[in-house]
Amino acid sequence: MDLRQRVLITGGASGLGQALARQYAARGARVLVTDLAPDADALLPTSATDGDVAYLQLDVRDASAWEKAESWVVEHWGGLDVLVNNAGVGAGGRIDLVPFEDWEWIVGINLLGVVKGCQTFVPLFKEQRSGRIVNVASIAGLVHVPGMASYNTVKAGVVALSETLLHELAPFGVDVSVVCPSFFRSNLGASILRGSDVPLERSGASLVSGARASADVIAARTIGAIDKGRFLVLPSHEGRLAWYAKRFGGPAYHWAMKRVGAQLRRKAAQRSGRGTAAR
Repeated sequence: MDLRQRVLITGGASGLGQALARQYAARGARVLVTDLAPDADALLPTSATDGDVAYLQLDVRDASAWEKAESWVVEHWGGLDVLVNNAGVGAGGRIDLVPFEDWEWIVGINLLGVVKGCQTFVPLFKEQRSGRIVNVASIAGLVHVPGMASYNTVKAGVVALSETLLHELAPFGVDVSVVCPSFFRSNLGASILRGSDVPLERSGASLVSGARASADVIAARTIGAIDKGRFLVLPSHEGRLAWYAKRFGGPAYHWAMKRVGAQLRRKAAQRSGRGTAAR
């Protein structure tokens, strides 16, 4: 009987997903990497020596693709131990400059994609009376910086979903963790540049590309926290500071966020040449 851990990771062909897949496999786990590409063998982790890594195309917005993923793990592994809902895209922009189509895009991937993953595998986890859901959100789900309304909203939704399931699934022996990193180096910045609010999008992309922490560091901290059974995983030092400032800073935190909003307005006015009348 094969007792190795069985792990499914969405968005696992690059960035944090690939780092998680590599590190789980190095520990001897069996890992199913899923992503949008029809064939991503060249992107799969290659440094793992003890684990098995397989690939399956999966668009998290597609319910039928999720059903195929469930069928795959049941057929090949007889079940699943860890579901990592990691797939996601970035977005930035002020509320009056981001078109509704961009909202639908990010909600469909970052929030409803997670919902579909949970809906697909919760029945299996209940039947097993075991399993862990790991939902990758962001510090943006806890600390809501101006100019990031759509991203903040979907990540806050993932945090809320995760906390709900933490209590809802506990009677069935199913554990839940939500991961809230701040900026780290990944390919997320590429998805931010959609042209809706170019200055903010460029700023967000530069924060991702210039971050000090790598995906490998965030992955190692994440897995360590999951091993300890933590619900809220804050793998970034900057993220922990921001979260504690909000929890314990009270009025000072809100004053700081309003200053950020005022800075956005001034910068927009300088770029437009219309003074304080800028949007």
